[in-house]
Amino acid sequence: MDGLKAIVLAAGLALAGGMTAQAQQAPAAPVVGAPEAPAPVAVESPAAAAAPAATTPADPLLNADGTHKNGPTEAVGQPVDGKLGIQPQVTQLGQRAANFHNYLLLPIIVVISIFVLLLLGWTILRYRRARNPVPSKTTHNTMIEIVWTLVPVLILAVIAWPSISLLAKQFKPAPDNAVTIKAIGNQWYWSYEYPDHGGISITANMLKEKDEVAAGARFRTDTDGPRLLAVDNRIVVPVGTPIRIIATANDVIHSWAIPAFWIKIDAVPGRLNETSFTVDKPGVYFGQCSELCGARHAYMPIVVEAVEPAVFAQWIAAKGGTMPAANTPSAAAPAQPGSDAADATATPLEGTVPTGNDTIEATAAGATTNQAATGNTDQ
Repeated sequence: MDGLKAIVLAAGLALAGGMTAQAQQAPAAPVVGAPEAPAPVAVESPAAAAAPAATTPADPLLNADGTHKNGPTEAVGQPVDGKLGIQPQVTQLGQRAANFHNYLLLPIIVVISIFVLLLLGWTILRYRRARNPVPSKTTHNTMIEIVWTLVPVLILAVIAWPSISLLAKQFKPAPDNAVTIKAIGNQWYWSYEYPDHGGISITANMLKEKDEVAAGARFRTDTDGPRLLAVDNRIVVPVGTPIRIIATANDVIHSWAIPAFWIKIDAVPGRLNETSFTVDKPGVYFGQCSELCGARHAYMPIVVEAVEPAVFAQWIAAKGGTMPAANTPSAAAPAQPGSDAADATATPLEGTVPTGNDTIEATAAGATTNQAATGNTDQ
């Protein structure tokens, strides 16, 4: 009896399993009255239109291998072995300073030196013991005291007038539409920014000699400039256009100096110092950091290449920047007193002052710009 039940139960389970498998394999019955779904159509998606590649114009100042096209002019913009005097000046300010040195200071120095030498020689000969056995008892001479007091005062007055005027012009603020360059001192190299030309950034390192670099690496050539003064990336300025230099530093005090421009401005961390110049002649001009800033202070050269305005615009485009609209005030420097831009933005200074890679929180007491406005208009 138990065996018969087991057989019947096994047969029932087998029959139920077969019916379940057939139900899974059978297609689902269509729903009456439901619309028939259309068969999917394979549509080939069109190829995306290729966007035109943005081509960056070639740098007009570099060769295809990245070396500089233009070399320095002999004895211009660089020191010359064995040469005396001031470097040839290529700015109006520098030319005026050179004339001040050559035609006023130097003659005064020569005349005073010769006069003192003759006076000293005459005193030694005239008042030696053999010629003057009984020394004079004179202790005062009113005329002599008046002369040796007034003459130095007059000489200093003659020197002071052009000297103070020259100093004021050196720190005269640049016009609103000047090309602004921020020079940032680092240990031990210079970096630069063009805030009004699309934020172009440049890092300039000294080029080493051929025997100091690995095979295939960039080294200095005569086209790059003199030893210890050539850099891999030059800063470029247009001739005949006012240039505003805003100097600062990221670590210690440096100093940005170009002798041929008669420019020297300290770069102080947390401070913005400003000066300006206008280059009159195209060329390549060299300078150095002029403030002792550490172990490699002697290896922070500065190279400025002055070009025509059209070439400058091409260089800006090659660096990925843009030329600002004409007569547009610089956003990186305060507008000059009395201008429309200054009247429109006459608000207290507060916020942040960018200094290279860092941003320094500053107020009117903490962030200062050294400017000495004068009534003179020539630069």
